[in-house]
Amino acid sequence: MKRLLNRLLPKSWRSTVVVVPVIRLHGTIMAGGGQFRPSLSLASTAGLIEKAFSFEAPVVAISINSPGGSPVQSRLIFKRIRDLAVEKNKKVLVFVEDVAASGGYMIAVAGDEIFADPSSIVGSIGVVSASFGFPELMKKIGIERRVHTAGQNKAVLD
Repeated sequence: MKRLLNRLLPKSWRSTVVVVPVIRLHGTIMAGGGQFRPSLSLASTAGLIEKAFSFEAPVVAISINSPGGSPVQSRLIFKRIRDLAVEKNKKVLVFVEDVAASGGYMIAVAGDEIFADPSSIVGSIGVVSASFGFPELMKKIGIERRVHTAGQNKAVLD
């Protein structure tokens, strides 16, 4: 309605202010969720993403604060943002609040530019596993490690 009224007004009366839509993607990324456990998924964010890209603005801003979660949902959200950016010929600016790790970072890289505070936690797609080994000490004091698995590669990082 506002767009129609704006077109009917003389140019000198029209607003020249550009409104930049902002999508807030905050929380853990997972399918499902619900009323008591809100989460990010393509199903829960698709409407917001579509609406933001429908604005007559040259850019869409995305605010991310997510530790990650489902790799599938992360990629689906990433892909939807990139597809709409190309289709609508818009730049995407991503602003990281506290954290954009794992799947949150995957969504962040859908942006043409990423802005983050130096204290923000950004990055690390995938799993990192670190540990200490004491094989010589264990041998010296007579400790034997026993691992039983249901499959050959179940304990490959153990």
